[in-house]
Amino acid sequence: METIIDKRKGQAPLHILLIGNNPIELGGVLEKLKQIRERIIVTEIAFDLKSIMERLARFNPNFIFIDDNIGRKGLSETVKALSGSRRTKNIPIAVLKNSNYHESLGSAGIPDYLLKQNLSPENLFNAVRNSLKLRQTHLYLYQAYQKRKRKLIA
Repeated sequence: METIIDKRKGQAPLHILLIGNNPIELGGVLEKLKQIRERIIVTEIAFDLKSIMERLARFNPNFIFIDDNIGRKGLSETVKALSGSRRTKNIPIAVLKNSNYHESLGSAGIPDYLLKQNLSPENLFNAVRNSLKLRQTHLYLYQAYQKRKRKLIA
């Protein structure tokens, strides 16, 4: 199921993959994404590893939201599969959490999360924008290092 939300012409669209096991909550997130006015949003929804792989066969996301209701094991397996895939290992991931009382997700390779109770179109857009800027910065620094590393070694 692909949803295209066309808000502004001329900018590259944001491709967002939503992963979770609760269609009602994912529908709520999708509604909030529809309210974002700054960019064109293209979304896909997946409910398990099989549907994630089916979506990724034809959809190239540049951001992924994962609902923590899929459980600790499901979250760990999903992140491991996405991090291990050549196509998705560099895509920023944010977890949509029910509460802030669980342990940090940084050890699972997910540095970013949003609390569901504070979800708003602005928070979703800011999370996506900041993660993409951080990714661009990492890529620029990596390329600059690769270009100049011989000068650093000498």
